[in-house]
Amino acid sequence: MKNSKEDILARCNAICKNTLMETLEIEFIDVTEDTLVAKMPVTSRVHQPDGVLHGGASVALAESIGSAAAFVFMDDKDISIRGIEISANHVKGIRDGFVYAKAKVIHKGRTTQLWQIRIENEAGELISLVKLTTISLNK
Repeated sequence: MKNSKEDILARCNAICKNTLMETLEIEFIDVTEDTLVAKMPVTSRVHQPDGVLHGGASVALAESIGSAAAFVFMDDKDISIRGIEISANHVKGIRDGFVYAKAKVIHKGRTTQLWQIRIENEAGELISLVKLTTISLNK
């Protein structure tokens, strides 16, 4: 990482303004050499009708963090990142608290990238496991 951890997180959080990420209250909280972590509150705003986290909100969190991670780790201001395929397995429900998404690169090609995103509750239990493919496009 060329930039400091604080700079990277500030940049990631700044891009959330006026987007779905802001609506879902996604906050980027950690970055390492090969992972990016974000958290999202689980409230009625992201529930399905029976009061548990909506799978679509989990997928939106996963695509948001995976795309941000691709942008951070590709480290090229002249590209745009787009998700082109996503697959999620939801394995445990959650009604409140926070979920934490950790994106880790599986394959970092110049054109396409493959990400694994683990979404866990505050106790570290797996909520969803997501695979995301991103593509880098020239601006």
